[in-house]
Amino acid sequence: MTLYEELVARGLIAQVTNEEEISRLINEGKATFYIGFDPTADSLHVGHFMALCLMKRLQMGGNKPIALIGGGTAMIGDPSGRTDMRQMMTKETIQHNCDCFKKQMSRFIDFSEGKALMVNNADWLLDLNYIEVLREVGAHFSVNRMLTAECYKQRMEKGLSFLEFNYMIMQSYDFYALFQKYGCNLQFGGDDQWSNMLGGTELIRRKLGKDAHAMTITLLLNSEGKKMGKTQKGAVWLDPNKTTPYEFFQYWRNVDDADVIKCLKMLTFLPLEQIQEMEHWEGSELNKAKEILAYELTALVHGEEEAKKALDAAKNIFGGGNTENMPVAEITADIFNDGQTDLMSIIVQAGLAASKSEARRAMEQGGVSVNGEKITDVKKMFTPDDFAGEFVLKKGKKNFRKVVYKA
Repeated sequence: MTLYEELVARGLIAQVTNEEEISRLINEGKATFYIGFDPTADSLHVGHFMALCLMKRLQMGGNKPIALIGGGTAMIGDPSGRTDMRQMMTKETIQHNCDCFKKQMSRFIDFSEGKALMVNNADWLLDLNYIEVLREVGAHFSVNRMLTAECYKQRMEKGLSFLEFNYMIMQSYDFYALFQKYGCNLQFGGDDQWSNMLGGTELIRRKLGKDAHAMTITLLLNSEGKKMGKTQKGAVWLDPNKTTPYEFFQYWRNVDDADVIKCLKMLTFLPLEQIQEMEHWEGSELNKAKEILAYELTALVHGEEEAKKALDAAKNIFGGGNTENMPVAEITADIFNDGQTDLMSIIVQAGLAASKSEARRAMEQGGVSVNGEKITDVKKMFTPDDFAGEFVLKKGKKNFRKVVYKA
């Protein structure tokens, strides 16, 4: 099986401009390809995960990845999938986020000499002359065609700003610049980026008379058609300070039965033959498949040691064992009033509920326990002395914290 055939078999490819040429480039290790990442936060998240895994796969096959950080386009904001305009960021914030991205990407991509590049489109976009852009770039874009793009059609209903309207032109210029500077012949991106990517291939053809190619990656959706990587607390981040390795592990351990095989194919590096055997698993065996998924992905992002800790913690917690590797939550002195506090406040500060009203509902429904004892009395109070020993807080079936008091 060739590398391209494996990508197809894993369900990773959505659309391509020229399958014959793209498969040849990839299989022969001749693709110099880029994927763009807009630095809208100081950490990558699960939404970026599949792109990173694809970059790793292709680099292992001898191809050269370019991670394009959108320091320039982030100052405009991508309207794709948006119903409102993105918040403007300062140059300092964008640079900080770019630095964080490179550190995280290095777990997936080998950036040593000649193996891969990380570049920032601010290096060329911020120096562009407006009149030059209008003459040399804007002249090659049809407004009528641009307005048929799905990303613009969604925003037209609420009002598409001229600022956002330029995003497609900027992304297309990125491909044009990368083609000239680094010989980049292929762009990858999410399936929702197809129109922007075609804009780049067309600009290269019109300006240089040469062919470049585009391929979209299947979006990571659950069985209900919703993007994966969201929890009640928000995004599942790759930064361990935002989403702990244990929480990351548990997210994948708790995916729906209908999604586990798809995630194994798309995101792990396990042989397809091994995954295909799991397609016939049911019941407890399917839970084992989820455990394998969670372990493999946690090891990819956080390393083998953290993956083992998360696995041990899960087994200890759900098997009634010790709490050595259980995730810890600290509560501070400000939670106490006259030397005591209610359990709802503890639940919120421990990160198991977004609000006291949510914590109250969980208690009243019998979903909260302390050290194995179910607590439904919302008026029950706790003092700092209650945390002198072990204080294990449980909400629902799968959310645990070892709570410690930090005076």
